[in-house]
Amino acid sequence: MAVLAMFPLGSVLLPGGVLPLHVFEPRYRQLVIDCLADDDGPPEFGVALIERGWEVGGGDERATMGTVARMIDVRALPDGRYALLAVGTRRLRVNAWLPDDPYPLADVDDWPDEEPDDPRLPTRVAELRARLDAVLALAGRSDEEIDAARTQEVSADPLLATYHLAGLAPIGPADRYRALCAATPLARLDLLAESLDDVEAMLRFQRG
Repeated sequence: MAVLAMFPLGSVLLPGGVLPLHVFEPRYRQLVIDCLADDDGPPEFGVALIERGWEVGGGDERATMGTVARMIDVRALPDGRYALLAVGTRRLRVNAWLPDDPYPLADVDDWPDEEPDDPRLPTRVAELRARLDAVLALAGRSDEEIDAARTQEVSADPLLATYHLAGLAPIGPADRYRALCAATPLARLDLLAESLDDVEAMLRFQRG
């Protein structure tokens, strides 16, 4: 168990995902300062979905699963704000939310995927990628938009690819959070397939 600085957001960060942040609240400015001053390793913080409430001002209800974000670029702006870029590295489980001091803190554990080397994964990843392209085409995306989605980096590592596909899928934060929380990568692909079924059904209904 470890105490980690946390940055609750209204969106889901997945392992392998890129997170640009404009940090303007004083408490989160302090988070950036403290993370950069920590000599124990690369500057990291946790990201958890806000299930109810708002990003600004506190008083929110926060999810108990999230992702560790590593700062890869930080720029201090003249008025004390920060522009930073972070990348999701691994899942975390929140054991307990601690009192804000001044930013959110949590007692967390790393939460690795179960069955990460399932031999069925490469085939299932390829199938879901093809399904995603079909749904994007049905959504009326231009050839350029579909080609752009196809060229989005999807890892050759099948486990990480399941997270990349969850990030590319046209789904909302709740479905993306369910994908993050899946116990195994195969379960994640199953959930994404169900979500794409729902998206496809809605698109066909809208088209009449």
